Amino acid sequence: MKDKLKSRKFWLAAAAFLGSIGTSIAGLTIGIPAITITGTICSIVSAGIYAAAEAYVDGEAVGKKD
Repeated sequence: MKDKLKSRKFWLAAAAFLGSIGTSIAGLTIGIPAITITGTICSIVSAGIYAAAEAYVDGEAVGKKD
């Protein structure tokens, strides 16, 4: 877990996720569903991009061990 806390990818994904959650909350507060949906979609996408980046890095690391 300590390695994850040192990861720039992790912090960037966390910031994107929190920003997206903030956007969703703002959309709920001001009553515009399009903003709420956009924030929700962006939070899901940010998590997916992080997972894909980690999978790529792990795959590259396995390839170098051979």
